[in-house]
Amino acid sequence: MAGQQPPPTDPSPHTTRPTLRGSFGMCASTHWLASATAQSVLERGGNAFDAATAGAFVLHVAEPHLNGPGGDLVAVLATAADPSPLVLAGQGHAPRGATIEHFAAEGLDHVPGAGALAAAVPGAVDSWLWLLAEFGTWELADVLAYAIDYAERGVPVVPQLARVLATVEDLFRAHWPTSYALWMPGGEVPQPHTTVVNPVYARTLRRLVAAGAGGRRTARIEAARDAWRTGFVATAVAEFAAVPHRHSSGGDHAGVITAADFADFVPSLEPAVTARFRGTTVAKAGLWSQGPVLLQALTVLDHFDDRRIDPSTAEGIHTITEALKLAMADREAFYGHLDPADAESVVRRLLSPRYSEQRARMIGAVASTEFRPGDIGIAPYTPPLVPRRHAAQGGGVGEPTVQQTGETRGDTCHIDVVDRWGNIISATPSGGWLQSSPAVPELGFALGTRLQMTWLDPAAPSRLAPGRRPRTTLTPTLLLRDGEPVAALGTPGGDQQDQWQLLYLVRTLAFGFEPQEAIDAPAFHTTAVPSSFWPRTWTPGGLVIEERAGEAVIGELRERGHDVTVSGPWSQGRLSVVTRDPASGTLQAAANPRGAQGYAAGR
Repeated sequence: MAGQQPPPTDPSPHTTRPTLRGSFGMCASTHWLASATAQSVLERGGNAFDAATAGAFVLHVAEPHLNGPGGDLVAVLATAADPSPLVLAGQGHAPRGATIEHFAAEGLDHVPGAGALAAAVPGAVDSWLWLLAEFGTWELADVLAYAIDYAERGVPVVPQLARVLATVEDLFRAHWPTSYALWMPGGEVPQPHTTVVNPVYARTLRRLVAAGAGGRRTARIEAARDAWRTGFVATAVAEFAAVPHRHSSGGDHAGVITAADFADFVPSLEPAVTARFRGTTVAKAGLWSQGPVLLQALTVLDHFDDRRIDPSTAEGIHTITEALKLAMADREAFYGHLDPADAESVVRRLLSPRYSEQRARMIGAVASTEFRPGDIGIAPYTPPLVPRRHAAQGGGVGEPTVQQTGETRGDTCHIDVVDRWGNIISATPSGGWLQSSPAVPELGFALGTRLQMTWLDPAAPSRLAPGRRPRTTLTPTLLLRDGEPVAALGTPGGDQQDQWQLLYLVRTLAFGFEPQEAIDAPAFHTTAVPSSFWPRTWTPGGLVIEERAGEAVIGELRERGHDVTVSGPWSQGRLSVVTRDPASGTLQAAANPRGAQGYAAGR
């Protein structure tokens, strides 16, 4: 018919979107507003660190059910001046009063999944400000202007946020009145696609900017950090958390965090832990994260030919799943916040060629249903192994599984940026989501609950202790070739983060997939690992897989003994990525279509 245009032709039948290509700058994140913000900063002359910081503060406003100012972050980065991969450790530590003895005195045998007693010292805001001062170029006021504007004028309520708020409505109304006033103005749960504002958080950001009036750029940022660490923020948090309030345990407890705990936290840069897979170096955070899980799984899979690890076949899915189970068992047995010398020794043993070959030989033709940590010359820790009910398994797209008590599993957001000069960063902010604890009324945000990932067992390597980082699930990734950074990627999803990233790496590095094609391909993950989130259950042999994998593949996996849960066709992961070719200067970006939130931007 005259006037009609033919349907667009996708150059690849296997992608929902094109992989973006350009040479100026690329951004990708779990929310389009953060991606647009980061790209706007690049367009106005900022570098990747300016852009990532601005985008991260927008994520506080756009995805408040997935992260917040009271949370934490882990980032892997490299600068144009030095391509060595570095880890920004924005994971706060346990407060001075967070002892196993205190929790026992409160009548608790675990760290609750919601409530201020589970709060680590917030590390996200101070770490972003530190990064901006050290590697950025922009003024703090300009970086925060985006988040302030969105907080004051409002952001659209994504459907997942509306569902979370509906789930915790009764909790907020009955026990957390400050959260009810902030998120349910007028006594109603915001509906999808309406607008939600947070003027209180906007005022907090304006006060941080005002604290840094006068002096040099870095001095102004340091003044804002002081206002956060030792000024009005630390004081307000400590006073509010000290009032007993309902926790997910069903009881009322006071938090133990104090203003002095805020001052104890200092962001740090650490060398990344690395391993090689199919000729590419993969850089991750250390044993205080779950990052080495990805490295261990890759070193095991590197012992198999491509046919054995093809994620489109039952054999490949089986091999990948079994490698992940072995790596995850080692996570529970050996990972935790160790002294640097001890951590280096453990990592060296876990990533040694001999050990990975031994682990590869343990992968048989049928699914293992055992918890199998390896022998590295150190007695492994065996956590309580509580079976998960089948009904509790879930697919999820990295969105939180929220109970009416506020207990949350599987949260988080993500952002990646690369600029034309070669600066690159992959960051996973999380924690401090609106359902984690009551909102501090003077500040417009809640504390996080990262301490729920610690064990109240002195023998556990990831035990609770004052001043120690809890082992985090946050695990961004940087890729290098010939010593030059070539990609930054990551995803939300709790224990699934490294699992979904593993699929991306196998598909791109072993099978030559384009970034968007690898993200869009059918995904899966194992639940045969004790969850990092309370109630810390597991499903021996558990495997959750998108139905797009096909009936024949799913049937064969069941024949191999996997306890298979079939999830929706587009239900696994929220991965995003940016890439760079050091030789040509070509940049790429891609983002996950699942959940209709993540987008890439660039030119």
